Amino acid sequence: MPAGTSEPIVVIDAVHKSFGQVEVLKGVSMSVPKGNVVCVIGPSGSGKSTLLRCINGLVPINQGSIRVAGFDVHTLTTDQQRIALRKEVSMVFQQYNLFPHKTALQNVMMAPIHVLREPKAEVRERALALLAKVGLSAKTDVYPGELSGGQQQRVAIARSLAMRPQVMLFDEVTAALDPETVKEVLNTIRELALEGMTCVLVTHEMRFARELADVVYFTDGGVIVESGPPAELFDRPVKERTQAFLSQIL
Repeated sequence: MPAGTSEPIVVIDAVHKSFGQVEVLKGVSMSVPKGNVVCVIGPSGSGKSTLLRCINGLVPINQGSIRVAGFDVHTLTTDQQRIALRKEVSMVFQQYNLFPHKTALQNVMMAPIHVLREPKAEVRERALALLAKVGLSAKTDVYPGELSGGQQQRVAIARSLAMRPQVMLFDEVTAALDPETVKEVLNTIRELALEGMTCVLVTHEMRFARELADVVYFTDGGVIVESGPPAELFDRPVKERTQAFLSQIL
């Protein structure tokens, strides 16, 4: 870790994960200092999304260890323990997963009220501030079906922020969006990163990764092939597999 960086808030050590006979993660290790932005890139099927789900405790690992914000994720066994973890590490998915019968404001308020049992008035005030933060103050009483894809994804980001996490995980959050709305979502993530939020992103947005990431990890076949600062990984990749991948997309 470079001198001057903070202690890691996410530490992944030799993690293996299989689904049946298919080994998806084959000894992955990664360290994310607090306040850093890490981007994970690679071809489809390389284990990127599974890795994020393991960090958040959505998928149990077969071997290795994961420590996030003081939690040994691989040891958690109860729903109560996992809820405590997800207060500290929130995940935004490719699909928005908003409740269609709830307004934007209600979607953002639900988890703090029903999961954390926080006072409704306090949560409402925070939710309004978060919707303003993602540029949706005018959409508080609008239902998801009346919002564009980019707007729905920004509501999903606000909903994750409502839990006041220390770490945000983003799983291909622009993949389902049309090109015109990608920028507004990336701008929202950019602002979070600049404010010091620890972010781990699985992304195909290479220009965004180059601009914002502290470290980029290239994965393929369930292993980390190569990692480094964006300028090094994109401009001077060492591994042939990395070179071949980047030559197809840059």
